[in-house]
Amino acid sequence: MDVSFCGGFMRRRATAKNVADAAGVSKWTVIRAFTPGASITEESKRRVLQAAAALNYSPNLLARSLATNLTHQVAVFVDDFANPQKLPFLETLTDRLQAEGLVAMLININNHFDHVRALLNADQRQVDAIIMFGTAFRSETLNDRRLGRSMPPMFVLARDSQIDGVPAVVCDAELALKEIVDHLYEKGYRRPGFMAGAPALSTALRRRHHFIDFWKQKGVDETAVISAERYSAQAGAESVRHYLQNTDAKDRVDVLMCENDILAIGALDEIRGQFGLRVPQDMAVIGFDNYELGGASVYGLSTYEQPKDEMVEVVIEMITGRLPPETVTLPGKLIVRNSA
Repeated sequence: MDVSFCGGFMRRRATAKNVADAAGVSKWTVIRAFTPGASITEESKRRVLQAAAALNYSPNLLARSLATNLTHQVAVFVDDFANPQKLPFLETLTDRLQAEGLVAMLININNHFDHVRALLNADQRQVDAIIMFGTAFRSETLNDRRLGRSMPPMFVLARDSQIDGVPAVVCDAELALKEIVDHLYEKGYRRPGFMAGAPALSTALRRRHHFIDFWKQKGVDETAVISAERYSAQAGAESVRHYLQNTDAKDRVDVLMCENDILAIGALDEIRGQFGLRVPQDMAVIGFDNYELGGASVYGLSTYEQPKDEMVEVVIEMITGRLPPETVTLPGKLIVRNSA
């Protein structure tokens, strides 16, 4: 048996050979018993599992990875933790990864740990795949001389991919913004505004681009664009405050679309609380993501819901090889509440 230390006491860890001896089978039969889909008789598997339970044995995944060249680890890159909508996505993603026997390695992309360092770190740990979850990743990064020629397969989740050969799984932004603009136009709004978040991420989302284009198709050529710089309620409040303080009432937008619900919640607090404006009578507000707090009666935020479960399912299917690695866009759903 292997020897390890636990709490200052020496503990013996059962090995595959110990289980094989106890079950009266070969070591390779033990390995097959713990390998999903491996060929093994029900009787042999029963004996192995019974012996393993008696010896408190569990497979050594590190040793198995050396034999299979698979670590069953998936690196997940995230760079905007201020957006709480990330948490429901991460919950669903990690749940599905674990159901497949995979473990998520969460990597925080920030000023001290950029994409190149993150890629190097993930490659050194020999992860099986990399999911870039809402990160502002550029194709030029792959040209960095420090990166090897053979990187783990990469996937973009919840953003358009800007990299050739790297597939994205994303909510259909064009369809979403068409539904939003159609709804707002039918309600009689004619002076639209758009609040964008972090510049690099905003470009990848393309929501502003489609919002402006669809209004032009309706004959509305001018769309006010407000920059929030980052995705947070505080940034949304600051941005709309600056806009309202510097824009005459007669020139203000009659509907403000925010790039996500967190910006919209901050904007709503400022519009109502600090400026005393009525929503939607004086200014309507609509967000994107269907963050749970936005549905509370105090906000009543109209929004657009991304198909989170379906998006995660598709990226898992690609990682496991059950679907080909190609960009997939999925439709979401317009959620109409009191704010617009």
